[in-house]
Amino acid sequence: QHVKPGKGPAFVKTKLRNLENGRILENTFTAGARVDTINVERRPYQFLYEDEDGFNFMHEETFEQIHLPKDVVENADLMKEGQHVEMMFVVDDERCLTCELPTYVTLKVTYTEPAVKGNTASTSALKECTLETGAKIMVPLFINQDDVITVNTTDRSYGQRV
Repeated sequence: QHVKPGKGPAFVKTKLRNLENGRILENTFTAGARVDTINVERRPYQFLYEDEDGFNFMHEETFEQIHLPKDVVENADLMKEGQHVEMMFVVDDERCLTCELPTYVTLKVTYTEPAVKGNTASTSALKECTLETGAKIMVPLFINQDDVITVNTTDRSYGQRV
């Protein structure tokens, strides 16, 4: 937001997102301030496997393989082998900033308690379930073991039954 007060020089109020950790910070710049920029590039990758050090991915076009530490990948417990992800790299030094899953992933329910009719009068009651990747999320009572569901990766919520 550009601000020009009655007295004094003009300035710009901004909200900036740190690409390395996702935090949003507010900053104010004078009208003539210079800001350093970096070039970033998004690239498609496919999740191959997890080892004790992190995760291994393959570029979908060049078939080049890379290894990422566990702290770079968000919602890693929602990833299954063959999952397509999008990574953001700094072009200058080829450093990976983020690894993003699609907004929705389709996973199989491996365990959930059976729902007993009449347990609740609420239509929005939830129960915990374990997915094929080992992740645990809350789902509606009508979801059973071996159902295939979609999960929203941004808030780890139940999407729909497939």
